[in-house]
Amino acid sequence: MKQLTRIVVAQWLALGPRFLPFADVATPDLPLRRLLRLSLFQVSVGMALALMVGALNRVMIVELHVPAALVALMVALPVLYAPMRALIGFRSDTHRSALGWRRVPFIWMGTLLQFGGLAMMPFALLVLSGGGNASQWPAWIGHAGAALSFLFVGAGLHTTQTAGLALATDQAPVESHPRVVGLMYVTLLAGTMVSALIFGAVLAEFSPGRLVQLIQGVALATMVLNTVALWKQESRDPRRYGLRRPAERVRAADAENFARAWATYAQGEGARRRLVAIGLGTMGFAMQDVLLEPYGGQVLGMSVGQTTWLTATLAAGGLVGFAVASHVLSRGFDPARMSALGAALGVPAFASVLAAAATGSVGLFAVGVLLIGLGGGLFGHGTLTLTMNRAPREQTGLALGAWGAVQATAAGVAIALGGVGRDAMDALASRGSLGAALDSPATGYAAVYAVEIALLVATVLVMRRLWRRSESAPLPADLTLGTR
Repeated sequence: MKQLTRIVVAQWLALGPRFLPFADVATPDLPLRRLLRLSLFQVSVGMALALMVGALNRVMIVELHVPAALVALMVALPVLYAPMRALIGFRSDTHRSALGWRRVPFIWMGTLLQFGGLAMMPFALLVLSGGGNASQWPAWIGHAGAALSFLFVGAGLHTTQTAGLALATDQAPVESHPRVVGLMYVTLLAGTMVSALIFGAVLAEFSPGRLVQLIQGVALATMVLNTVALWKQESRDPRRYGLRRPAERVRAADAENFARAWATYAQGEGARRRLVAIGLGTMGFAMQDVLLEPYGGQVLGMSVGQTTWLTATLAAGGLVGFAVASHVLSRGFDPARMSALGAALGVPAFASVLAAAATGSVGLFAVGVLLIGLGGGLFGHGTLTLTMNRAPREQTGLALGAWGAVQATAAGVAIALGGVGRDAMDALASRGSLGAALDSPATGYAAVYAVEIALLVATVLVMRRLWRRSESAPLPADLTLGTR
């Protein structure tokens, strides 16, 4: 285990602190080596996201001929668990265990859920494809198995990420919490990007066997990465041993305390408007998550390997967006204005994706995808900074959970609506209800992208009210994310 840990962390350290945004968060008590090792749980999350919203959705829609609405609903199933993120963070704050840990039990349970979902997924996809002996099974078994596996992976992602981010903030001083969270999300984007590149290379020549091997490899890598990430990270505190009250009384007290804490947070300055803006912007950027790769395959004729690179391009744009936002915000730029700029950038980005169908230009499509990632990175960093800066110090974990819950819920709803909307518009176009000019595979996708543009415009309007409020009540410079 120690040898494996040294090898993995050495590769991270080879990048050098000057290439890692937020690397200045390291202190003598929290060295960069330990922080980067802990961030490996975000790499496993990035792998799963790249698999589910990248490679798998294109394969299921184009190669396996599963309706886009059904695929979108499967990918969006984790939204059922997303609202629990705030409660998970709250419970991990107060958890008592026989070993004296708070965060580790939640992270480990999330890891097991991820592994279980990924272990089920290949066999469910075999039944969906109808290949070999799988054709003897009713189709609904494949659908149910795939849905259950996506739900398990999603529940594991939310649990692991919420408790993992809380553990990361436990290790750092209070004034460094936002920068620690920022570093963790940069690691998530990097993991997504690298995983997408690997998936594209593996699936360059697609076959069902290769897909099964890829998913099995992701399941194994998830267990290894998360085990290395957790190794000797959280100290065992005797004050957390056991339960001094009956479990029923503990659950009732926790529910009452959580409800009271949430009511206090929601009444804070601009809290509700921030959550609305986060939800609108996230929906504006996320509705295309299961559509970009099928769009490239059906409309522009791109191969599986080529479209899988789109996920890497999207993640690269997000990584650049986080780095730029970190540099600018560290100089006192208003995070609400940064969020609005990110949402505004999404408008020409989706316009470029729409124009790619008319011109048949793969290059223009790739530029649009890169700009979508860049705008999403600016928006995500800005809203995270704004949330952390406005949260009371004693409610930082709750604020982080609320940010993640709204973001994940909005993304899941948007993904489902995007797939259903695409299929509905495509059905109308194929029947000629929209006219002969719109009888094209691109019509359903174009309708979804147009809705996303409208959502991003609405986000900018909401954010304008927030940045005006922040201008009237400026924050101290040392509370800005990225400021030393």
